[in-house]
Amino acid sequence: MNTAVDNGETLIERAAKDIVDSHKTIALTGAGVSVESGIPDFRSAEGLWSKYDPEEYAHINSFQSNPEKIWHMIKEMMELVLGVEPNPAHVALAELEQMGLLSSIITQNVDGLHQRGGSKEVIEFHGSNQWLVCLQCGYRQESASLSFEAIPPRCPQCSSILKPDVVFFGEPIPWEAQTRSFEEARTCDVVLVVGTSAVVYPAAGIPTTAKQSGAKIVEINMEPTPLTGFISDYLIQGSAGTILPRIVEEVKKQIS
Repeated sequence: MNTAVDNGETLIERAAKDIVDSHKTIALTGAGVSVESGIPDFRSAEGLWSKYDPEEYAHINSFQSNPEKIWHMIKEMMELVLGVEPNPAHVALAELEQMGLLSSIITQNVDGLHQRGGSKEVIEFHGSNQWLVCLQCGYRQESASLSFEAIPPRCPQCSSILKPDVVFFGEPIPWEAQTRSFEEARTCDVVLVVGTSAVVYPAAGIPTTAKQSGAKIVEINMEPTPLTGFISDYLIQGSAGTILPRIVEEVKKQIS
């Protein structure tokens, strides 16, 4: 296995060739893709979990027992996310899809930036904070319509408290998202692992599943991860917003 770590043209060209030669390429993305849009990784020094204990604030039991307290954290998160824009990494992945060279994006992010960047086939593994859902009657509304004047917000149909449509600790991964993700992993030739260390399961099992099915794993991350040298075929080290546009430009050269 080639475990090269490089951000030079050699691996950019190699990644582009792997994408062009592939019958089916997918992407698995994590927090690193959205950092350049101004959303800190929740686990970073500037992230939400440095301010709020996730076991206290991000567990479904906490939400159910004291939703008003949890909604103050949610409000802060949503105000941050709703105020940012897609960055060149999101746009580059959308461009690959438009060229017919990217089957889907499986994202661990809940910010909706892939869709806003132009991607159509996005599997949101951990849900989306672009929507609020009522756990009692199933009512849904867009988060952007929320005024935040009344915290916690209540369902207009049954008056129960609304919850962001994201997976809290203690909740299962949505069945459809999990099923589709692993089916994509089993049937692809290339996985672009972008901006994630792939340590949070079950999403972390996606590159391994793909590898076991014969796919190449191309890692694009700022630093080596537990995948590097074991699951990934090679790592292109650098920011997603820099590396992905370079790969797209090289793809265009190779297919022209």
